[in-house]
Amino acid sequence: MAPPPSAPLAYYWGDDAWSIRHAPEALAARLAGDGPPLDLMRLSGAATTAEEITERVATAPLFGGGTLVVVADPAPLLKAKPADDRREVEPEAAADGPPNPMPAAERPLSARSAADRLLAVLAAVAEGNGLAFLEYVDGSAKPEASLLKLRNAVGAAGGEVRQFKSPTQLDMARWIRDRATDRGIEIEPAAAALLAERIGAYIREGDVDRRRQGELAMAELEKLSIYRLDARIRPEDVEALVAEAVPGSVWAFQDAIGRRSAGEASDLADRLDLPGPLLVAVLHRRLRELLEVADLLASGTTEPELVRILELHPYRVQQLVRQSRTWTMPELENALTGLLELDAALKSKEGGGEVRRRAAISLWIAGKVRRPSRS
Repeated sequence: MAPPPSAPLAYYWGDDAWSIRHAPEALAARLAGDGPPLDLMRLSGAATTAEEITERVATAPLFGGGTLVVVADPAPLLKAKPADDRREVEPEAAADGPPNPMPAAERPLSARSAADRLLAVLAAVAEGNGLAFLEYVDGSAKPEASLLKLRNAVGAAGGEVRQFKSPTQLDMARWIRDRATDRGIEIEPAAAALLAERIGAYIREGDVDRRRQGELAMAELEKLSIYRLDARIRPEDVEALVAEAVPGSVWAFQDAIGRRSAGEASDLADRLDLPGPLLVAVLHRRLRELLEVADLLASGTTEPELVRILELHPYRVQQLVRQSRTWTMPELENALTGLLELDAALKSKEGGGEVRRRAAISLWIAGKVRRPSRS
């Protein structure tokens, strides 16, 4: 178990936006202890400076509680160049002495870089105050080097560094029940599970952006609590008040195409809202994969050999094999040829507009993906 933080610093990051936003409240309570509560000052990294943050945290409070400055999205603070970031000018020789022997190029910068200035703020936090950074990231995104450096610096200084991952599936239902208990809201387990499903927590694909799912769940929970007041929230309440907000997923869309689940594919295409050329590229890639797998299977290639030939994960190969068996080779070739017509329809002037875009995609799915009726 990690030791408790020893400095009034914190760095909260991850894709659970609700938990990240509320984490500083616990930090403020810890810093206040039995004394007066701290004031929370929330700033945006795009609308503040290292100097402004220093002004807020460098002076210890004389009376009352201190201040916890919370900076959301510190990335702009690390990238901005200071206005006076330049080399010192070579001074003239003094009238009563020799000139400075140090060349101008070797002298220190007259102003530190933006990243160094922000890192220096960590050591300027006075007793009674605090400083926290919030980084909202997509779960699949790689951290920027500058943000990772700041995160590590907070930890090295004794601050709290914590990742908040958006819960999925059953974990989200449990998360909803825990948040409800904290607020004195009663909700049946089945209702919490249905709420988690309605906000899209049961989508398995890794390319789904889940950053706002926690916030959406809390907004819906508050709405349900007002509707039910002192009564327990039931599944039928969720069905009546909570609309589906299932996020789109490129992987789910491709898999629906591969399985020939036309209705699901059309629904996911609407949610994705991809530009026409990108949508065609996504479809083209999956159809080519299915054609290649089907051709190799027809020649006697085994699944273990497919893993080696295609250089894909065994699970992905297994899915492609299953999907390819729902098509015939002529059907795959016809669908691939039809992409040219879809691409032309999406790029033409007549194909502009959201309604026409959806119609063109739906027609392609109905004509090329939907399984033909068997008489």
